[in-house]
Parts: sequence; C-alpha cells; structure tokens
Amino acid sequence: MHEWSLSRRTLLTTTAAATATAATGAGDRRAFAANVRGGSERGLKALIARMSLQERVGQLFVSRVWGHSATQPNQLCADLNVRDFGVRSANEVVGKYHLGGIIYFSWADNVRDPHQIADLSNGIQSAALAQPAPVPLLISVDQEHGAIVTRIGKPATQLPGAMALGAAESPSAAREAARIAGAELAAMGVFQNFAPVADVNVNAANPVIGIRSFGSDADAVAQLVAAQVRGYQGAGVAATAKHFPGHGDTSVDSHTGLPRIDHTREEWDRIDAPPFRAAIAAGIDCIMTAHVQVPTLDPSEDPATLSHAIITGILRKELGYDGVVTTDALNMQGVRDKYGDHRVPVLALKAGVDQLLYPPDLSLAWNAVLGAVRDGEISTGRLDESVLRILRLKEKLGLFRDPYASPRGVERTVGTQGHLAAAARIADGATTLLRNNAGLLPLRLGRGNDLLVTGADPASPTGTSGPPTALLARTLGELGFTTTALSTGTEPTEARIDDAVLAASGKDAVIITTYNVSAESSQRTLVARLVATGLPVVTVAIRNPYDIAHLDGVGAALASYGWSDVELEAAARVIAGRVKPRGRLPVPVQSAADPTQLLYPVGHGLTYE
Repeated sequence: MHEWSLSRRTLLTTTAAATATAATGAGDRRAFAANVRGGSERGLKALIARMSLQERVGQLFVSRVWGHSATQPNQLCADLNVRDFGVRSANEVVGKYHLGGIIYFSWADNVRDPHQIADLSNGIQSAALAQPAPVPLLISVDQEHGAIVTRIGKPATQLPGAMALGAAESPSAAREAARIAGAELAAMGVFQNFAPVADVNVNAANPVIGIRSFGSDADAVAQLVAAQVRGYQGAGVAATAKHFPGHGDTSVDSHTGLPRIDHTREEWDRIDAPPFRAAIAAGIDCIMTAHVQVPTLDPSEDPATLSHAIITGILRKELGYDGVVTTDALNMQGVRDKYGDHRVPVLALKAGVDQLLYPPDLSLAWNAVLGAVRDGEISTGRLDESVLRILRLKEKLGLFRDPYASPRGVERTVGTQGHLAAAARIADGATTLLRNNAGLLPLRLGRGNDLLVTGADPASPTGTSGPPTALLARTLGELGFTTTALSTGTEPTEARIDDAVLAASGKDAVIITTYNVSAESSQRTLVARLVATGLPVVTVAIRNPYDIAHLDGVGAALASYGWSDVELEAAARVIAGRVKPRGRLPVPVQSAADPTQLLYPVGHGLTYE
C-alpha cells in the first residue's frame, strides 16, 4: 500500500500557500484561482491579463524532465537536469520556465510504477501551483499502446495497438480500449495522451507509422479515430489526433529526415483528411502536426508544423478547428533540417500552433519565443490566443478544480481485473489468420504437442514479460503444450539458423515469429530451412502483416500486429484453438513477386469451422 500524508483536496489548497513567494502572497493566489472558478471565458482572460509575459510564454511549452521524483531525482537524473535545464529537479524546471506541460518518458526515469507516476504528477503540480500565477500543468504521455509506442507498462493495463484494433473492425472495442487507457492515465495524474494516430497507412514501406495506424481505408480509420476520441475524452483525458495533415504515405521517418507526400489535393481530401474531420466532429481536444512536406497544400515545402497555409489555412479555417494544436516533438530531424532550433518554435507559433512539444534546447526555444514577442514578430494578441486555448483545455479537464491523483484512485483503476479481461477480449478479436493449409490450425493436444517456438525477437516494449519467442512458448505451455523457445533475432545468421533446424528435430510443429520480412531478409532463409524439414510450420507476423508475401511453403500464417503481451497471448490462444480467429486485414498484402498483384485484400481473414 502506497500512502501520501495529504489528501487531494488538502494538497490543492495547502501547497501554494505553503510555498508563497515574497512577490505574490497567498491572497493573490486565491484571486488567481477565483478568476477561473466556474470556467468562464472572462475568468480565463482575466487570469491571462495578470500573468507576466514570461509566464504566458511558459504556458506554450511541454518539456521532458529527468527523474522519478519531483524533488529528489537520483544523482544521474539530477546531473542530467543540470546539464539540460540548469537546475537539479523537475520542480525547479517547472519554476524556472513557468511550464504549461510536462511529458513523461520511461527512459527519463519518469515511469516506474503507477503509484510513483501519480506521486511525480502530484509533486510537479504542486510546483506549478506555487508559481506567482498558479496554473496547473497539463501532464502528458505518448501512450499509443501496442508494441511500438508504449511508455507505461505493467501493472497498468496493456492494450492492443491501432492496427490490431483496425483488424478487430469494432468501433465499440476501440472506444472501450481508449476509455480504459484514459481512466488509468487520469488516475496517475496524466491528463493528455498523444493518441490516437489518425494517419491512413497506404504505404507498406512506411518506416514510422505502419501498425501505429488503424489501417489503409480512410473511412474505417475515421470511424476508429472518432471512437477513440470519445473513449479517451469520456474518461477525462485529452485525446490528440496525429499527425496532421497525414503521415501515412511516407517512406522517410520524420525522426531522421523530412518526408515528402505528393498526394494531389483530391487525394489528400479522400485519403488523409477523413480521420481528422471525424476527430473534429467528435470534439477532439488536441491535434498534433506532422513534420512532413505536402507541396500540394503548401508550395513553400515548409514542414507542416511550420506552415501557415496548412495549420491556419486548412486546419483552422477550412476544417474549422479551434482547439489546441501541438507540434510533434521539436527534437525530430524533420522539423530541424530547414531552419535552426531558435527559429522553429517561433515559426510554429506563426503558423498557428499552440503547444511546443519537447524542444531540444528548452532555454534556447523559450528565449526565442520571448524575444519574438518583445520584438513584435509575434504579437501579444497572437500569444494570448494560444495561451487561452491551453487554459480552456485545462479548465475543461477540471485541472483548476483538482489536478491531483490519489492513492485510492490508482488502486481502484489501474490494472484492474476487469480492465485486463477487456484487453484480452479485444486482442482475441484482432488476431488474423491469413493462411491455413489443410486445416493445420488449431494445433490440438496430442497432435502437434511438442513445439519449437523460434524466430525474431525485437526489443521488448515497456512493461512486457520478455522476448516474443519466450512469451509465446510460455503461453502455449500454459495451454498444455510442450514447448522449447529459441531466439534467432531479426537478422538470423547461418549458425543460428542451423541451431533452429537442429532444435526442430523430433518436434511436432514449429512456430516462427517474423518481423518486417523483406526480399533480402535472412528470416526468409530461416523459414525456408524449417519448411524443408517437413514439419508443419506456423508463422506469426509480430509487426507489419506483409511478411507472408515473402514466405513460401508455410502451412499457416497469423498476424498479431504487435508483440506486446496482450497481442502475443491472443495469438497463442488462436494457435491452440482456445479462441477462433476473428480479425480481418485492415491493409492489403501485395504479392512480393509482382507488387501490382493482390495477395490478400483488405478484409481477408480465415476462421475455424
């Protein structure tokens, strides 16, 4: 049991008074709070009028911080805070820059367990409310779920990712997944999630979106995006549709370069725009920009994040969106290639953005915006417009009334049996059976009882139980099979392939995990060598579902759309026949020999009799 000595309400009312500065007394703090009580537009504007220029600029920034504690980070994190921000703790970073938001990362030691996360949230909220203008923080995380973008792991509920939800073809399941995720985040004091992904993945070679997208059909993606918006926001967490104006048809990763999308305006309206229109119609709280060029929408070829034509001209005016717009992370190369880091935040604000997410150098970015306002490049009216949108969202989320998490809320909400059961049920509906020659699946006890589980083991997502081969073997073992796990990696060597063939001797069947198989991949050799043994071979594509196009002779093929525990455990249940496969491909699979030929269409999926 984790205990805090102060209740949520006591924390809210005592922290600011206890840390009042000489410049602003407790009475002034109460006046600030009174200005926004009831959530009136007039009250929010009055609050802005009393904020200093530095405090208003600070509201625009969402920064990372180092450490698991707001006041007592470990020595390494303290040193990193000094290196990056000139102060030792998260609280001091908030105070120095008057931040409007913080984003959590596992690699920054912000995320250990739900109680610690809630404690960190409460600590930095206390620091925000101790400022001369006590405005609560909007604490955020990038928690898309699935295998690729998950920051908070077990014991929080792990849910299937976007493409798995696309395969389930159930808006109600997508909404339930978002409601569960949102409720658990709110219980930990996190009130903004950078999800759902609204990109339509029409490019099988997309290196950065892929299974983070619900699929390739714009209307289906739009339905699921809207469902997730309603799920998150119904749970009291701001959803963020990303990445506007669309990142689904790129072959360059915007983390490392500047992608270019050559859709015509008609193609953009038909392919990329529908999910964002649906998100806006569903009342989306926030939209994230993409660091991509779309010459049809802006001939200047500026990244969309910095494009007035795209952000103000299309998103604000054409689509009628007046909520918060946030940048994608400003440390990504796609937004840094054309302009220096000191110009990027200024240009983003001039384009129509409100939140400036994760600048690589907070001091440089903060001072650049401050200087641009002082010099008149950005008017105070333009600055206040963004600050007002951010404060409106904070008021809508109830942060002015009570921004704190409670131990009881964590215990009653995070990782409950009901949430875990729902996650498993949703995952069961997503697993897709692509091929099943001669009714190989399901494997029955007594027929295929002794299994080799081998293949690719990419880096495990945050909070998972281990490598995919080990997890699949363990789960199949719990279902009654005798299993041996042998990892060969995503690029198996000849020696490792030989080991797998030797390990297959005497087995009844082989399960192979595959990961982004290409024409040149040595995973193809692994599969071919194991098929040549004459044993029944089942492949499980644990990332993109396109692998089967490169794998000849396989008896059965599944797609799990991820390698998180919940996705792989569902695949094991399908292999064992405990549940029937019900998933349907949300993207097409083209023939590897002739990409103009369709191997499996959208909607393909087999089941058992």
